[in-house]
Amino acid sequence: MRTPPTTWRARTRTAVAAAALTVTAMLAAPPAHAGGAAPPVLTDGFGLTQVAGGTEVHSDDDFTITVTTPQVAGKHKIRIFLPSGYRTEPGKRWPVAYFLHGGPGNPDDAAAAPALRSDSMITVVPDGGRKGWYADWLMQNTAEGAANWETFHLKQVVPFIDANLRTIADKRHRAVVGLSMGGFGALHYGEARPDLFGHVASLSGGIDFGMAEVRAAVLATELNITGAWCAVSTSTPSGTGRCTGYGPTVDSDAIFGSPYPVLNADRIWKAVDPAAPVNLAKLAGTDVTLYTGDNDVIDHFTAIAARNVKTRMDTLGLPSRLVDYGDGSALAPTCDGGHNYGCWAPALADYVPRLQDSFDAAG
Repeated sequence: MRTPPTTWRARTRTAVAAAALTVTAMLAAPPAHAGGAAPPVLTDGFGLTQVAGGTEVHSDDDFTITVTTPQVAGKHKIRIFLPSGYRTEPGKRWPVAYFLHGGPGNPDDAAAAPALRSDSMITVVPDGGRKGWYADWLMQNTAEGAANWETFHLKQVVPFIDANLRTIADKRHRAVVGLSMGGFGALHYGEARPDLFGHVASLSGGIDFGMAEVRAAVLATELNITGAWCAVSTSTPSGTGRCTGYGPTVDSDAIFGSPYPVLNADRIWKAVDPAAPVNLAKLAGTDVTLYTGDNDVIDHFTAIAARNVKTRMDTLGLPSRLVDYGDGSALAPTCDGGHNYGCWAPALADYVPRLQDSFDAAG
Protein backbone atom coordinates (compact mmCIF):
# COMPACT_ATOMS: atom_id res chain seq x y z
CA MET A 1 0.00 0.00 0.00
CA ARG A 2 1.42 3.37 -0.97
CA THR A 3 1.65 6.23 1.49
CA PRO A 4 -0.33 9.16 0.01
CA PRO A 5 1.75 12.35 -0.11
CA THR A 6 -1.25 14.28 1.20
CA THR A 7 -0.88 12.59 4.59
CA TRP A 8 2.60 13.89 5.30
CA ARG A 9 2.90 16.06 8.36
CA ALA A 10 3.24 19.81 8.21
CA ARG A 11 6.73 19.67 9.61
CA THR A 12 7.78 17.27 6.89
CA ARG A 13 6.27 19.51 4.20
CA THR A 14 8.36 22.39 5.54
CA ALA A 15 11.51 20.28 5.51
CA VAL A 16 10.84 19.05 1.97
CA ALA A 17 10.26 22.59 0.75
CA ALA A 18 13.51 23.72 2.35
CA ALA A 19 15.38 20.88 0.68
CA ALA A 20 13.89 21.77 -2.69
CA LEU A 21 15.07 25.37 -2.32
CA THR A 22 18.58 24.48 -1.20
CA VAL A 23 19.45 21.29 -3.07
CA THR A 24 20.87 23.03 -6.14
CA ALA A 25 23.30 25.04 -4.04
CA MET A 26 24.29 22.01 -1.99
CA LEU A 27 25.22 20.00 -5.09
CA ALA A 28 28.47 21.90 -5.33
CA ALA A 29 31.41 20.80 -3.19
CA PRO A 30 31.44 22.50 0.22
CA PRO A 31 33.83 25.41 0.62
CA ALA A 32 37.15 24.84 2.32
CA HIS A 33 37.04 25.27 6.09
CA ALA A 34 38.33 28.70 7.04
CA GLY A 35 39.24 27.87 10.62
CA GLY A 36 37.36 27.01 13.78
CA ALA A 37 37.31 23.94 15.95
CA ALA A 38 39.41 20.92 15.05
CA PRO A 39 37.58 17.62 14.50
CA PRO A 40 37.61 14.98 17.23
CA VAL A 41 40.78 12.92 17.44
CA LEU A 42 39.96 9.36 16.39
CA THR A 43 42.03 6.33 17.37
CA ASP A 44 42.91 3.59 14.89
CA GLY A 45 41.41 0.19 15.52
CA PHE A 46 39.21 -2.65 14.26
CA GLY A 47 41.51 -3.06 11.28
CA LEU A 48 41.31 0.60 10.21
CA THR A 49 44.41 2.80 9.96
CA GLN A 50 44.01 6.52 9.36
CA VAL A 51 46.13 8.04 6.61
CA ALA A 52 48.39 10.82 7.88
CA GLY A 53 47.31 14.11 6.34
CA GLY A 54 44.14 12.51 5.02
CA THR A 55 41.69 14.45 7.18
CA GLU A 56 39.57 17.11 5.47
CA VAL A 57 37.75 19.66 7.62
CA HIS A 58 34.73 21.13 5.85
CA SER A 59 33.23 22.96 8.83
CA ASP A 60 33.16 22.70 12.62
CA ASP A 61 30.65 19.85 12.38
CA ASP A 62 31.64 18.23 9.07
CA PHE A 63 34.90 16.38 8.44
CA THR A 64 36.33 13.48 6.48
CA ILE A 65 38.96 10.96 7.47
CA THR A 66 40.86 8.66 5.11
CA VAL A 67 41.57 5.07 6.13
CA THR A 68 43.19 1.92 4.85
CA THR A 69 42.20 -1.65 5.65
CA PRO A 70 43.33 -5.06 4.43
CA GLN A 71 39.66 -5.78 3.63
CA VAL A 72 39.42 -3.28 0.75
CA ALA A 73 42.28 -2.23 -1.51
CA GLY A 74 43.29 1.42 -1.58
CA LYS A 75 42.47 4.45 0.54
CA HIS A 76 38.89 5.16 1.54
CA LYS A 77 37.13 8.22 2.91
CA ILE A 78 34.61 8.29 5.73
CA ARG A 79 32.68 11.55 5.98
CA ILE A 80 31.09 12.45 9.30
CA PHE A 81 28.42 15.05 10.09
CA LEU A 82 28.20 15.87 13.79
CA PRO A 83 25.16 17.52 15.40
CA SER A 84 25.86 21.13 16.35
CA GLY A 85 25.51 20.24 20.04
CA TYR A 86 28.19 17.54 19.94
CA ARG A 87 30.89 19.88 21.28
CA THR A 88 28.73 21.97 23.59
CA GLU A 89 27.08 18.99 25.31
CA PRO A 90 30.09 16.79 26.17
CA GLY A 91 28.07 14.47 28.38
CA LYS A 92 25.50 13.61 25.73
CA ARG A 93 25.45 10.53 23.51
CA TRP A 94 23.86 10.48 20.08
CA PRO A 95 22.09 8.08 17.71
CA VAL A 96 23.82 7.33 14.41
CA ALA A 97 22.63 7.09 10.82
CA TYR A 98 24.89 5.42 8.26
CA PHE A 99 24.33 6.78 4.75
CA LEU A 100 25.35 4.53 1.83
CA HIS A 101 25.97 6.38 -1.43
CA GLY A 102 25.16 5.09 -4.90
CA GLY A 103 27.47 4.11 -7.73
CA PRO A 104 29.72 5.49 -9.08
CA GLY A 105 29.57 7.92 -6.18
CA ASN A 106 31.60 8.68 -3.08
CA PRO A 107 31.06 9.99 0.47
CA ASP A 108 31.03 13.63 -0.67
CA ASP A 109 27.74 12.99 -2.49
CA ALA A 110 26.02 13.25 0.90
CA ALA A 111 26.49 17.03 0.75
CA ALA A 112 23.70 17.08 -1.85
CA ALA A 113 21.13 16.06 0.80
CA PRO A 114 20.88 18.84 3.42
CA ALA A 115 18.64 16.74 5.68
CA LEU A 116 21.58 14.45 6.48
CA ARG A 117 23.10 17.30 8.49
CA SER A 118 20.90 16.74 11.50
CA ASP A 119 21.23 18.23 14.97
CA SER A 120 19.59 15.11 16.38
CA MET A 121 22.09 12.47 15.24
CA ILE A 122 25.56 11.71 13.95
CA THR A 123 25.62 10.85 10.24
CA VAL A 124 28.43 8.63 8.95
CA VAL A 125 29.07 8.25 5.21
CA PRO A 126 31.61 5.51 4.43
CA ASP A 127 33.07 4.93 1.00
CA GLY A 128 31.23 2.14 -0.81
CA GLY A 129 33.35 2.12 -3.95
CA ARG A 130 32.23 2.99 -7.45
CA LYS A 131 30.76 -0.49 -7.77
CA GLY A 132 31.33 -2.12 -4.40
CA TRP A 133 27.67 -3.15 -4.07
CA TYR A 134 28.09 -3.34 -0.29
CA ALA A 135 29.18 -6.95 -0.58
CA ASP A 136 32.14 -9.20 0.09
CA TRP A 137 33.06 -10.05 -3.49
CA LEU A 138 33.34 -13.62 -4.70
CA MET A 139 36.51 -12.72 -6.61
CA GLN A 140 39.27 -10.97 -4.68
CA ASN A 141 41.91 -10.99 -7.45
CA THR A 142 40.32 -8.63 -9.99
CA ALA A 143 41.69 -5.24 -11.03
CA GLU A 144 39.86 -3.84 -7.98
CA GLY A 145 41.94 -5.96 -5.60
CA ALA A 146 40.58 -6.87 -2.17
CA ALA A 147 36.87 -6.04 -2.05
CA ASN A 148 35.28 -7.07 1.22
CA TRP A 149 33.00 -4.06 1.47
CA GLU A 150 30.45 -5.65 3.79
CA THR A 151 33.15 -6.68 6.27
CA PHE A 152 34.72 -3.21 6.04
CA HIS A 153 31.46 -1.50 6.94
CA LEU A 154 29.85 -3.84 9.44
CA LYS A 155 32.85 -5.25 11.29
CA GLN A 156 35.21 -2.28 11.07
CA VAL A 157 33.51 1.08 10.46
CA VAL A 158 30.57 0.58 12.84
CA PRO A 159 32.65 -0.47 15.89
CA PHE A 160 35.30 2.15 15.00
CA ILE A 161 32.67 4.90 15.13
CA ASP A 162 31.20 3.58 18.39
CA ALA A 163 34.67 3.46 19.95
CA ASN A 164 35.63 6.99 18.88
CA LEU A 165 32.45 9.06 19.03
CA ARG A 166 29.80 9.46 21.71
CA THR A 167 27.21 7.20 20.15
CA ILE A 168 24.29 5.32 21.63
CA ALA A 169 25.54 1.93 20.55
CA ASP A 170 22.38 -0.12 20.21
CA LYS A 171 20.11 -1.01 17.29
CA ARG A 172 17.27 1.22 18.47
CA HIS A 173 19.56 4.20 17.96
CA ARG A 174 21.30 3.08 14.77
CA ALA A 175 19.97 3.40 11.20
CA VAL A 176 21.26 2.48 7.76
CA VAL A 177 20.01 4.55 4.83
CA GLY A 178 21.05 4.25 1.20
CA LEU A 179 20.11 5.11 -2.35
CA SER A 180 20.47 3.29 -5.66
CA MET A 181 23.36 0.84 -5.13
CA GLY A 182 23.31 1.99 -1.52
CA GLY A 183 19.59 1.27 -1.38
CA PHE A 184 20.48 -2.37 -1.92
CA GLY A 185 23.21 -2.01 0.69
CA ALA A 186 20.85 -0.57 3.30
CA LEU A 187 18.25 -3.31 3.01
CA HIS A 188 20.91 -6.03 2.73
CA TYR A 189 22.81 -4.76 5.78
CA GLY A 190 19.57 -4.55 7.76
CA GLU A 191 18.90 -8.20 6.94
CA ALA A 192 22.49 -9.36 7.44
CA ARG A 193 22.82 -7.65 10.83
CA PRO A 194 19.43 -7.05 12.44
CA ASP A 195 21.32 -6.85 15.73
CA LEU A 196 23.03 -3.65 14.52
CA PHE A 197 20.28 -1.70 12.75
CA GLY A 198 16.81 -0.95 14.05
CA HIS A 199 15.95 1.39 11.17
CA VAL A 200 16.42 0.86 7.42
CA ALA A 201 15.58 3.14 4.50
CA SER A 202 16.14 2.35 0.82
CA LEU A 203 15.72 5.05 -1.84
CA SER A 204 15.42 3.94 -5.48
CA GLY A 205 17.24 0.79 -4.49
CA GLY A 206 18.13 -2.26 -6.56
CA ILE A 207 16.44 -4.40 -3.95
CA ASP A 208 14.98 -7.34 -5.87
CA PHE A 209 17.61 -9.67 -7.29
CA GLY A 210 14.83 -11.83 -8.67
CA MET A 211 14.41 -9.20 -11.39
CA ALA A 212 16.60 -9.64 -14.47
CA GLU A 213 16.73 -5.85 -14.85
CA VAL A 214 18.27 -5.40 -11.40
CA ARG A 215 20.84 -8.11 -12.05
CA ALA A 216 21.63 -6.38 -15.35
CA ALA A 217 22.32 -3.15 -13.48
CA VAL A 218 24.94 -4.92 -11.36
CA LEU A 219 26.51 -6.44 -14.47
CA ALA A 220 26.62 -3.01 -16.12
CA THR A 221 28.73 -1.69 -13.25
CA GLU A 222 31.06 -4.71 -13.31
CA LEU A 223 31.59 -4.28 -17.06
CA ASN A 224 31.74 -0.48 -16.80
CA ILE A 225 28.88 0.07 -19.23
CA THR A 226 28.04 3.65 -18.27
CA GLY A 227 26.23 5.16 -21.23
CA ALA A 228 22.63 4.29 -20.39
CA TRP A 229 22.98 5.19 -16.73
CA CYS A 230 24.68 8.53 -17.38
CA ALA A 231 21.98 9.45 -19.89
CA VAL A 232 19.29 9.44 -17.20
CA SER A 233 21.49 10.87 -14.41
CA THR A 234 23.45 8.59 -12.16
CA SER A 235 23.43 8.27 -8.41
CA THR A 236 26.10 10.95 -8.18
CA PRO A 237 24.68 14.44 -7.61
CA SER A 238 23.17 15.92 -10.76
CA GLY A 239 24.58 19.18 -11.95
CA THR A 240 28.20 18.32 -11.14
CA GLY A 241 28.99 16.93 -14.56
CA ARG A 242 30.32 13.77 -12.93
CA CYS A 243 29.67 10.44 -14.50
CA THR A 244 33.17 9.14 -14.82
CA GLY A 245 32.43 5.45 -14.95
CA TYR A 246 32.59 2.52 -12.58
CA GLY A 247 36.31 1.90 -12.59
CA PRO A 248 38.21 -0.95 -14.21
CA THR A 249 36.24 -3.70 -15.89
CA VAL A 250 35.98 -6.87 -13.85
CA ASP A 251 34.57 -10.31 -14.54
CA SER A 252 30.77 -10.41 -14.74
CA ASP A 253 30.84 -13.02 -11.97
CA ALA A 254 33.17 -11.00 -9.73
CA ILE A 255 30.71 -9.83 -7.08
CA PHE A 256 27.90 -12.35 -6.74
CA GLY A 257 29.00 -15.11 -9.11
CA SER A 258 27.06 -16.21 -12.17
CA PRO A 259 23.78 -14.30 -12.59
CA TYR A 260 22.18 -17.04 -14.65
CA PRO A 261 19.57 -19.24 -12.97
CA VAL A 262 20.87 -22.51 -14.36
CA LEU A 263 21.72 -25.46 -12.09
CA ASN A 264 21.76 -23.10 -9.11
CA ALA A 265 24.69 -21.15 -10.59
CA ASP A 266 23.10 -17.98 -9.19
CA ARG A 267 23.04 -19.24 -5.61
CA ILE A 268 24.87 -16.18 -4.20
CA TRP A 269 22.40 -13.80 -5.86
CA LYS A 270 19.55 -15.72 -4.28
CA ALA A 271 21.26 -15.89 -0.90
CA VAL A 272 21.70 -12.11 -0.66
CA ASP A 273 18.48 -11.10 -2.46
CA PRO A 274 16.90 -8.45 -0.21
CA ALA A 275 13.44 -9.27 -1.58
CA ALA A 276 13.61 -12.97 -0.74
CA PRO A 277 11.01 -13.75 1.95
CA VAL A 278 13.58 -15.66 4.02
CA ASN A 279 15.70 -12.49 4.17
CA LEU A 280 12.80 -10.10 4.68
CA ALA A 281 11.70 -12.20 7.67
CA LYS A 282 14.94 -11.13 9.40
CA LEU A 283 13.56 -7.57 9.51
CA ALA A 284 11.01 -8.39 12.18
CA GLY A 285 11.30 -5.58 14.70
CA THR A 286 13.07 -3.27 12.22
CA ASP A 287 11.52 -0.02 10.96
CA VAL A 288 11.63 -0.26 7.14
CA THR A 289 10.95 2.63 4.74
CA LEU A 290 11.13 2.53 0.95
CA TYR A 291 11.12 5.49 -1.45
CA THR A 292 11.03 5.43 -5.23
CA GLY A 293 9.98 7.43 -8.24
CA ASP A 294 8.59 5.82 -11.37
CA ASN A 295 9.43 8.19 -14.17
CA ASP A 296 12.64 7.12 -15.91
CA VAL A 297 14.26 3.95 -17.20
CA ILE A 298 15.91 3.17 -13.86
CA ASP A 299 13.25 4.16 -11.34
CA HIS A 300 10.61 2.37 -13.38
CA PHE A 301 12.31 -0.82 -12.25
CA THR A 302 13.18 0.35 -8.73
CA ALA A 303 9.47 1.06 -8.31
CA ILE A 304 8.63 -2.53 -9.27
CA ALA A 305 11.29 -3.80 -6.85
CA ALA A 306 9.99 -1.61 -4.01
CA ARG A 307 6.41 -2.76 -4.57
CA ASN A 308 7.56 -6.38 -4.57
CA VAL A 309 9.32 -5.90 -1.25
CA LYS A 310 6.35 -4.08 0.25
CA THR A 311 3.91 -6.81 -0.87
CA ARG A 312 6.10 -9.57 0.54
CA MET A 313 6.54 -7.78 3.85
CA ASP A 314 2.78 -7.35 4.06
CA THR A 315 2.38 -11.09 3.43
CA LEU A 316 4.84 -11.81 6.22
CA GLY A 317 2.90 -9.51 8.52
CA LEU A 318 5.85 -7.11 8.86
CA PRO A 319 5.09 -3.38 8.92
CA SER A 320 6.82 -1.14 6.39
CA ARG A 321 6.27 2.19 4.67
CA LEU A 322 6.42 2.74 0.91
CA VAL A 323 6.46 6.21 -0.61
CA ASP A 324 6.06 5.90 -4.37
CA TYR A 325 6.20 9.50 -5.55
CA GLY A 326 5.65 8.68 -9.22
CA ASP A 327 6.61 11.62 -11.40
CA GLY A 328 7.74 13.60 -8.36
CA SER A 329 5.24 16.44 -8.74
CA ALA A 330 3.77 15.85 -5.29
CA LEU A 331 7.19 15.48 -3.65
CA ALA A 332 9.13 18.62 -4.57
CA PRO A 333 9.69 21.09 -7.43
CA THR A 334 13.18 19.65 -7.92
CA CYS A 335 11.91 16.09 -8.42
CA ASP A 336 11.06 14.68 -11.85
CA GLY A 337 10.44 11.17 -10.53
CA GLY A 338 13.84 10.04 -11.78
CA HIS A 339 17.03 8.56 -10.42
CA ASN A 340 18.67 11.70 -9.04
CA TYR A 341 19.28 13.89 -5.99
CA GLY A 342 16.57 16.29 -7.11
CA CYS A 343 14.23 13.59 -5.76
CA TRP A 344 16.41 11.97 -3.11
CA ALA A 345 17.18 15.18 -1.22
CA PRO A 346 13.50 15.96 -0.53
CA ALA A 347 12.78 12.27 0.12
CA LEU A 348 15.46 12.36 2.81
CA ALA A 349 13.93 15.57 4.10
CA ASP A 350 10.75 13.57 4.58
CA TYR A 351 12.51 10.61 6.17
CA VAL A 352 14.99 12.20 8.59
CA PRO A 353 12.39 13.91 10.85
CA ARG A 354 10.57 10.58 11.12
CA LEU A 355 13.84 8.86 12.02
CA GLN A 356 14.51 11.53 14.63
CA ASP A 357 11.09 10.85 16.15
CA SER A 358 11.86 7.12 16.26
CA PHE A 359 15.17 7.73 17.97
CA ASP A 360 13.47 10.01 20.49
CA ALA A 361 10.79 7.42 21.18
CA ALA A 362 13.50 4.82 21.88
CA GLY A 363 14.71 6.95 24.78
